[in-house]
Amino acid sequence: MNKFITSIKNIFAIEDLRTRILNTLFFIAIYRLGVYVVLPGVDPTRLKTGAQGLFGILDTLLGGAFSHASIFALGIMPYISASIVLQLLTIAVPYFQKLQKEGESGRKKINQYTRILTIPIVLAQSVGFIATINAEAIINPGTFFTVSTMIIITAGTLFCMWLGEKITDKGIGNGISMIIMIGIVSRLPGAIIGEAAAKGVNKSLIFLLEMVVLFLVVMAVIVLTQAVRRIAVQYAKQVGGTTQLDAQRQFIPLKVNAAGVMPIIFAQSLMFVPAIVASVWQNQSDTASYIGVKFSDYTSWQYNLTFGLLIIIFTYFYTAISVNPNQIADDLKRSGGFVPGVKPGRDTSEFIDEILTRVTLPGAVALALIAIFPAIALLLGVTRPFSAFYGGTSLIIMVGVVLDTVNQVQSYLLMQHYDGMMKSGKLRGRTAQPISIAS
Repeated sequence: MNKFITSIKNIFAIEDLRTRILNTLFFIAIYRLGVYVVLPGVDPTRLKTGAQGLFGILDTLLGGAFSHASIFALGIMPYISASIVLQLLTIAVPYFQKLQKEGESGRKKINQYTRILTIPIVLAQSVGFIATINAEAIINPGTFFTVSTMIIITAGTLFCMWLGEKITDKGIGNGISMIIMIGIVSRLPGAIIGEAAAKGVNKSLIFLLEMVVLFLVVMAVIVLTQAVRRIAVQYAKQVGGTTQLDAQRQFIPLKVNAAGVMPIIFAQSLMFVPAIVASVWQNQSDTASYIGVKFSDYTSWQYNLTFGLLIIIFTYFYTAISVNPNQIADDLKRSGGFVPGVKPGRDTSEFIDEILTRVTLPGAVALALIAIFPAIALLLGVTRPFSAFYGGTSLIIMVGVVLDTVNQVQSYLLMQHYDGMMKSGKLRGRTAQPISIAS
């Protein structure tokens, strides 16, 4: 406890770090206030009490902005959609592949294209959002309400983008990820209180057991997020002029879960397709009716088995587009590095690809288990709001953002010659001299 208090004092003793933390809190406060500003022309007392299905997941990521019909109703999610589209274009379109290889200037152009693409996406999604608002809540429905709401929601999303960029530039951590995490965390206190009230005094031991299981699940997600398979790399002795550099030994860190949360997002978006398709023929076929019922219930074994298999497939897919063994092998060869016992070039690429394939399997299976664990928790008697924090997109995003933020704070402390927040001075799974993996 004394070490923790000392670390907090050291954090606020560094002027730049203190300013960045205060700036981050200020921008987050602005975002949270905007979540409760209802769209003009909407009666908040007549809104639906809660969102279900895909809208419920979206509402959780947005911290309630969707169900409140807020000016930030879509938040930063259209920007995330645009980012995913641009990532896929860097694989299929040579122009974007070229931009990705141009370094900082190429990344700036891709970011600019992402911002531009966000506008048509949010305009299209705002039409869908207006359709979800129950008619009784709209005071004066019509063309004017639709057009004005589309403009306001688009402006709200662009403002959220601006807040995210400001947090990245003037604050601490990744701004876009921070905004999503704050929306998720804002639901946690209410979920815990609701769970405690549901269990009551008679089942207080069960509630305590649930908290212990939640802690263990969080620890498992941290291990999955931080776990890496290190491939040793040797650099030959280099001589330049009068300077001689001794041989160095570093490593390539291949993450067990290189795909992050993206496989769950992709799989979740596809899991609504069977129920939608089955609803068209549900009155004409018993099989369609059966599929519609089972895939509308995310606690059914049919739903979770399909969901888990899709996550495993998408984990391999996203890892393949994120980590390029050929490029890693080429970079090593150009810089004079080699994997001991493996020939440079093609053999190195095949060696890295084989290891990547092996370590991705346990990562994919673990990710699938974490994704379906909220459904298991719900079946075991945990309330729906609290069960969402037992895994899935919400928990992985929270853990990832917190770890990245802690790592940034750690770097500031070590640069100022303070003791880090961890006893080892660095987070597990990280090193002072990693070799970056180009995507």
